[in-house]
Amino acid sequence: MKAVSVAGRRHFIAAGVALVCAGIFQPAMLQAQTAGAGKTILIVGDSLSAEYGLRRGTGWAALLEKRLAQEKIPAKVVNASISGDTTSGGRSRLPALLKQHSPDVVVIELGGNDALRGLPLASTEDNLTWMTQSSQKAGARVLLVGMQVPPNYGTDYANRFAASFEKVAKAQKAAVVPFFLKGVADGADPLKLFQPDRIHPREEAHPMMLDNVWPELRKLLR
Repeated sequence: MKAVSVAGRRHFIAAGVALVCAGIFQPAMLQAQTAGAGKTILIVGDSLSAEYGLRRGTGWAALLEKRLAQEKIPAKVVNASISGDTTSGGRSRLPALLKQHSPDVVVIELGGNDALRGLPLASTEDNLTWMTQSSQKAGARVLLVGMQVPPNYGTDYANRFAASFEKVAKAQKAAVVPFFLKGVADGADPLKLFQPDRIHPREEAHPMMLDNVWPELRKLLR
């Protein structure tokens, strides 16, 4: 394929903007064409970010792409989330992802499955720390997305688990969302926002999840 000159690329982008103004081109289409000039957001998460049980395109990560377009923020989303993943799994996958995508921002949404499997909290914290440090060394800003566990896990464990995300974030000078499911799992009638398994949020909960992440994520995109 013949290389396109810098002037040619500028002409192409300007033409795209003109088409948007004329109503011929949709903003999302323009974003897809110009995303290379913006930032890359890498999401490393589990089923909460992998659209488990949802229609494709309705999870919070897909909604994030739409919000970026609406806010006219030149950035693309790489969703590398896998259902059932743990912090150990994310740690093993991260080096290749950093090398492949060279992200500007890394969103780490892992830890919930560690708790469900009864994995040592010290191991979870170590993995989160390692992923945060590795991402920062690669030149990315990091956003840790925190989780909480039900009280039946024991008050002490539940409190220490919830605090671990902010603990790691403070130590590594990273951004943090204390509770990803705020307003979803702690509402007046939380079960109505969950799928029958009572673990995975329904489609209508994902805009709320995005709202929980967005304020901190937007700061990292400035």
